[in-house]
Order: sequence, then structure tokens, then C-alpha cells
Amino acid sequence: PKQSISRKTLDKSYSIRLDGFLGHFSPLLERLIKISGVVMEIDLGANSFGIDFHPSKNLVAAGLIDGHLHFYRYETDSSSIVRERKFRAHKESCRAVRFIDDGQRIVTASADCSIRATDVETGASVAHLENAHEDAVNTLITVTETTIASGDDKGCVKVWDTRQRSCSHEFNVHEDYISDMTFQSSSMKLVATSGDGTLSVCNLRTNKVQSHSEFSEDELLSVVIMKNGRKVICGTQDGTLMLYSWGFFKDCSDRFIDHAPNSVDTLLKLDEDRVISGCDNGILSLVGILPNRIIQPIGSHEFPIEDLALSHDRRFLGSTAHDNMLKLWDLETILEGSNENLGNASGAARGSDSDSEDEDEEMDLDDSPPKPSGTNRKTKSKPNRVDTATSFFADL
Repeated sequence: PKQSISRKTLDKSYSIRLDGFLGHFSPLLERLIKISGVVMEIDLGANSFGIDFHPSKNLVAAGLIDGHLHFYRYETDSSSIVRERKFRAHKESCRAVRFIDDGQRIVTASADCSIRATDVETGASVAHLENAHEDAVNTLITVTETTIASGDDKGCVKVWDTRQRSCSHEFNVHEDYISDMTFQSSSMKLVATSGDGTLSVCNLRTNKVQSHSEFSEDELLSVVIMKNGRKVICGTQDGTLMLYSWGFFKDCSDRFIDHAPNSVDTLLKLDEDRVISGCDNGILSLVGILPNRIIQPIGSHEFPIEDLALSHDRRFLGSTAHDNMLKLWDLETILEGSNENLGNASGAARGSDSDSEDEDEEMDLDDSPPKPSGTNRKTKSKPNRVDTATSFFADL
């Protein structure tokens, strides 16, 4: 039977079987790695739970299981990556990292229940919420210029107002750990997924839980918003991608099962039609949404993928896994020809639906998706890595 490995039991090693999925794509994967390969890679010395790229410099940060925060500078010309500095950010594992204030500071969340803001250049602590949660903080995202959201291992979601230096919202919807979150700024809705197998939508304007999905058979591990706000995509423990239509969150409208049996541990939005998935078989894949299909593999690690991020110029994809490795992949080279593949309708996967609205009795009547931006093909970063936090802790 398949064994799920959580952050609580990460130190238990296990072997990875690359079954039918990798076997199907192995010739293409080998060719991609041979041609473009891992442009840069470095051994972090410990497992990393979270990474983030500086918004303007060739700098990437990694939060480690031992509580340390590492900064690595990479050079595109020489394809070299070196550690620039490190310091102890937390007493226990550092589970999430986010650059803020135009890269001057970085926010980290930890299993020691704390959230810390640190000066990137000096390593000095700027702000420290020592008991931010009653349990280990598992995920952290930037919401607005003056707010962040955090989720813990007990299923509690908190929104923090840095001007008031306090918790402005608290939602206790879930019965298990918060695995991922994302935010739709136009409607001020916070979307969270949980190990209890449900998805929630919290309205920050009304301070109420607006929607809570029915229980799925497996843990929901990752989430992104796509199709100009019309679709919410969730990765699950059994490898299924669950597609929800915005405003109809009682149950998913579509399922894509081609990752099975490998759990989809992380999702990174590339644009409105494509997402990059990271699975517990160590494979990174480019996935098309509606029509649903795996367009091509991107790369691999020896162990389960932990986190993904895009560089400031969208050229490099950063990935970390349980093998202690940080790898930077040249997306410009790897994705050459992918637009042609994207237009190949013959590759459409089973069970894909249209963008038409679902008939669901629990429609959120005030939930209107944002208007299309007309830039669907433009590479974008993960939604919960917003770049609007310009003066985040200026008043602390």
C-alpha cells in the first residue's frame, strides 16, 4: 500500500518507485535533462520545506528542517550557485519563507509556532510573533501590503494585520493541518486546503467562512487559482487533481487522474492554462488545465518534491525535495515547443469539462470571477507569492 510522508515523519526514509507515469515519459524526460539539464544544483545539507526567490536579484532563500535560513546567489552566465549567508531563524523547522518589502526582508513560519520577519542583509530580527499559533505553523502567504495569512497543524487559519500588530481574522474550519493557501485579491477571498480532505473559502471582508467543501477521500495538499479566477485546482494524496468551479465549492466539477498513484504535493501556477506539479515520485511536470493533460515532464529529484518557485525574471524554476537538493531548471529551454504541445487537442485527458458554470445548489452569489487580463500566456508566479508587499513591517 502507498505510504504518505508528512512533515511530522519526514526523517523516516523510504524508497521511491517510479511506476507507469515515469515509465511512460522516461525517454522524453531523459532527453530534456540531457539537453537542458539542471542548470544549477546544490546540496542544502538538510531537508528544505520552503523556498522563495528575491523579487529583483539572483537570490533564492531556503528554510530548512533544522530551523536555519539559507540564502543562495546564482549566476546565470557561469551557471554557478553558492551560499551567501545563513542564520538560525527558528528553534524548530522553518516551514515557509516569503520575501517582502521589495526583497529587503523575509518572513518565515516555523514548527515552533512562531512567525518571524528578518532583514535580508543583516539577518537581524525585525519582528517576531513568538506564539503566533497554538500549534506548528505549516504554511504562510502574503495577502496584502499589510497582512499575511498563516495556517497551522490543527487546521487554524489566521490573518495578521501588521499595522495593529495583531491577529485580525481567525478561522477554525478544518480538522487537520493546513496544507496550502492562496488568495483572490479582487474578492478578498482566502482559499485553504487541509489534510482533512476539504477546501475552505474565507471572506476577509465579512470575516466569515463563505464556503466549505464536502470531504474528499484523500488529503488536499496543494491549491492554485486558474482560468482567470474561474477554476480552483487542488492536488491530492492519491494523485488526483480536483477542479472546482469558483462559487461552486460543495464538490469538484472535474477530476484529472494521470498523476496517480503519486501524490501531488505542490502546485505552481505558470499561467492561466498551465501549472507545474511536483509529486512524491520526485517528478516535475507541466500540466495543462481544460483540456486536462500532462504536457511534458520538466525534471526530477530522487525523493518527493517539497516546494516550487519561479525566479524574478521567470527564467528559472526552483525545486526542493526530500533529497536535500535545491535545483534550478532553465524553463526557457525546457518549455521550447510547449506552446505547440499545448495546442495539440489529441493529448486531451479523460474527463475534462468545459469552462461553463456548474449547476450547484450552493453557489456563492456574490462570487464573480475577475475579468480576463488578456495575458494568459505570460508566465506568472504562484498566486500566494504576491509582489505587492512593499512596506510590510515598516511600522513594527
